[in-house]
Amino acid sequence: MSSPEQATEQPEGSQQDAGSGFDLGRLLADRGTERYELHSRHLNHQLPRMLHTIGFDKVYDRAEGAYFWDTDGNDYLDMLAGFGVMGVGRHHPVVRKALHDVLDASLADLTRFDCQPLPGLLAERLLEHSPHLDRVFFGNSGAEAVETALKFARYATGRPRILYCAHAFHGLTTGALSVNGEGGFRDGFAPLLPDTAVDMGDLDALERELRRGDVAALVVEPIQGKGVHEAPPGYLKAAQELLHRHKALLIADEVQTGLGRTGDFYAYQRDEGVEPDLVCVAKALSGGYVPVGATLGKDWIFKKVYSSMDRVLVHSASFGSNAQAMAAGLAVLAVLADEQLVANARATGDLLRTRLGALVDRYELLHEVRGRGLMIGIEFGRPRSLKLRSRWTVLQAARKGLFAQMVVVPLLQKHRILTQVSGDHLEVIKLIPPLTIGEREVDRFVEAFTAVMDDAHSGGGLMWDFGRTLMKQAVATR
Repeated sequence: MSSPEQATEQPEGSQQDAGSGFDLGRLLADRGTERYELHSRHLNHQLPRMLHTIGFDKVYDRAEGAYFWDTDGNDYLDMLAGFGVMGVGRHHPVVRKALHDVLDASLADLTRFDCQPLPGLLAERLLEHSPHLDRVFFGNSGAEAVETALKFARYATGRPRILYCAHAFHGLTTGALSVNGEGGFRDGFAPLLPDTAVDMGDLDALERELRRGDVAALVVEPIQGKGVHEAPPGYLKAAQELLHRHKALLIADEVQTGLGRTGDFYAYQRDEGVEPDLVCVAKALSGGYVPVGATLGKDWIFKKVYSSMDRVLVHSASFGSNAQAMAAGLAVLAVLADEQLVANARATGDLLRTRLGALVDRYELLHEVRGRGLMIGIEFGRPRSLKLRSRWTVLQAARKGLFAQMVVVPLLQKHRILTQVSGDHLEVIKLIPPLTIGEREVDRFVEAFTAVMDDAHSGGGLMWDFGRTLMKQAVATR
């Protein structure tokens, strides 16, 4: 039997030598230009088609903080943050160092039969921000965090049904899809779990469902990502009281809103007295590097699910709690604290929302600016003047949401700012930039947005020409 010292020796022609033939830099240099062709041939073929259609088929060379650079050296302001994943910005040096350190440590990771320190340390740090919660389960994504909460709620209460809010988005795996309020995502994937939608803010509807006695929980985003709609003041507290009265649980989906996005560590914390039984987080916890999701919950729920040694693995994840993800999460929490990014999200978000809100009276196509912290929705609506109203009507007849897309495209093409339409068939742009942005980025976005609005209200130009292209595409795909 060989000793550890002997085991580390690598004979000539060994696996180590064989592996030395892989050169990532050379591979990207040789074949990086094939990126769109490779996606078309081997992955989701509609993605490159969509990007080509709207002119988003850029080639980004590198990224840092809140910016991308293309191969010509032009910078692009990122107001999307990878759908919220890049909360601390791209390639943050603290997160990068943590990942280098954990790789260099050569930890005995994922043995499955030991207790490594990093998961416990990250759980401890997360729970400091929710002192009414006691335990954490680590998975690999926001959808998995939601799946965990649904399973735990059903088992802990012994009830099958989950309530969710209309227009919600909680993920696209089968369980999470069952509480997704957007029909376009659900179509063709039935049967799903026995769950029921209620309108956010409608306490009477919530109570009617609870009276049936089979509800395990209500899962709710404190601010919905689709459309950026905030729960009405007092709703979460009142819903929590109703749920507990009927022995059901409150699940807060903070996958996008958590970790400072809305100017509080968790969005539910804005309402005094709200203490969810289960909280789901992900996205920004990854630092933009390693997929991770976390479900935080009360002690009694975890102890009911893991009620005996026979049930120790009744809910688990093969890559859950891996060292790289835990290191990234710990680094992210350190960055949030050290750089005061939660406070920055609140202050910068207030500035951006105020600057944009001041434009509502100036532009008749601009209907409302809403949101909290650095999660902002810009909604467009039917204009008053006859000329603009007729164009608006034609766009709506072709496909609702085209005008918002007409705004997103020139923001990228002319002003090098990446944004997104907030949902299918919505005339809303959502801004969820890295929490690191400041006044310089606010100025750049507002100036660019003002220029696009000026062009839209002038009644001519490339923007409306592009609108005609989108209309033809929308009609052709019906």
